[in-house]
Amino acid sequence: MGLLDGLLEGVASKLMGGEGSNPLLGMVGNLLSGSQGGGLSGLIQSFNSKGLGDLMSSWVGTGENLPISGQQIQEVLGSGRIQQMAEKLGTSSEEVSGGLAGLLPQIIDQLTPAGSVPESGLLEKALSMFKSGLA
Repeated sequence: MGLLDGLLEGVASKLMGGEGSNPLLGMVGNLLSGSQGGGLSGLIQSFNSKGLGDLMSSWVGTGENLPISGQQIQEVLGSGRIQQMAEKLGTSSEEVSGGLAGLLPQIIDQLTPAGSVPESGLLEKALSMFKSGLA
């Protein structure tokens, strides 16, 4: 098992608390893998364009992760995308944006342990394994 394999299993285990899968985690995996908006690089660009690049930088970097609110998540991803996720999950937009506000900093921090975004191929392989581990 490679370093990223173990890392992603650890992230999934921590975030799911050993209690089974969290369907929102699968959506985060899709968001970061590019199937919903450009992957991690696209997400970084979205944060920068909305004036929230400092938050993303804290998650990618090796220091403390700055918190983000559900409202800020909606600003970056757009209320339409959040609403689509909520409909798929059968929950409210507020719950989805709040859940993403809790998950994204942790997941991005764990996927970037060296303080930088991994090479595209390596990141996509890691996200693919992460998503398959959630199924």
